[in-house]
Amino acid sequence: MGKRIYNFNAGPAALPLPVLEEMQSELLDFKGSGMSILEVSHRSKWFDDVINEAVERTGRLLALGDDFHVLFIQGGASLQFCMIPMNLSLEGRPVDYINTGTWSTKAIKEAEILGKDVRVIASSEDKGFSYIPSAFTVDGDAAYLHFTSNNTIKGTQWAQFPDAGDLPLVCDMSSDIMSRPFDVRPFGLIYAGAQKNIGPSGTAVVIIRKDMLERTPKGIPSMLKYTTFAEKNSMYNTPACVVIYTINLVLKWLEETIGGLAKMEKINREKGAMIYNFLDSSDFYRGTAAKESRSLMNVTFRLLNEDLEKKFVAEALKQGLEGLKGHRSIGGCRASIYNATGIDAVKALVGFMVEFEKKEG
Repeated sequence: MGKRIYNFNAGPAALPLPVLEEMQSELLDFKGSGMSILEVSHRSKWFDDVINEAVERTGRLLALGDDFHVLFIQGGASLQFCMIPMNLSLEGRPVDYINTGTWSTKAIKEAEILGKDVRVIASSEDKGFSYIPSAFTVDGDAAYLHFTSNNTIKGTQWAQFPDAGDLPLVCDMSSDIMSRPFDVRPFGLIYAGAQKNIGPSGTAVVIIRKDMLERTPKGIPSMLKYTTFAEKNSMYNTPACVVIYTINLVLKWLEETIGGLAKMEKINREKGAMIYNFLDSSDFYRGTAAKESRSLMNVTFRLLNEDLEKKFVAEALKQGLEGLKGHRSIGGCRASIYNATGIDAVKALVGFMVEFEKKEG
């Protein structure tokens, strides 16, 4: 095997090496079936065990209890932008959104396309989405309150989730699900594209509180109803079997190797502190997110000019540090340090940053 590099890509992103090794060992013969996981029927006991285990592990890691369904829906988080207002809005009541960047903006747009009464109750657009808004009032009349927990492009993250009282929270957790423990009870629905923190691309994990299913109207297509997926254990049609299999292995790694979400959060805080402490000590690099809103998943920063940034990304790649170019919409640099990107990778990155500053500063 060739040397593996340190992967800071924002998604599809790094997977834990033990997961890749387990996949490799099982690829030709999955659990004695004589077939690859790529080949087994989604109606077989082999896959039944996989999807049920993934559901159970999700439930244990997030302490879901019996109040929630765990669903796997193709189309990524982007399909959820329209499925949520289709399924969860209520006649004569507005839907509330907090806008903290690109993915929130896209979610808002889809609800507006559907003709919903969309209210943006808070936004950080005034400062280029560089912070998480704190001054807003939640109106109990809304059908739900939607927000994005972590913003990959701008490098901001909710440290504390909004308090909406009895109003169900709906959250896009694509980029920080399973990175820390939290109280699931205020959430009506949580969704996450798998390819950032829990698996490869090809599906969204949707965690829906059972009472929310009562809202699903009759007049929407079967494949766009949460009830369809809940009633058929996400197997109304052929699901993304290999993605769900990989997610299950990542969840197993989180449970059995890391030891749960509290331990994962401790590691993530250590990784974040390592980079941010260095950024704060340097005049050569500049973090772009407000300090109190900084993400532990996506560290965004700039250098003194764009030419230096291009050189930084190119030189980093030569040193085995991949994926440090900022999102195409804003430029700059970004290090995505999801669960699977270890402390060793972050140490290597900071070491490179120190050397690059000495040489170019």
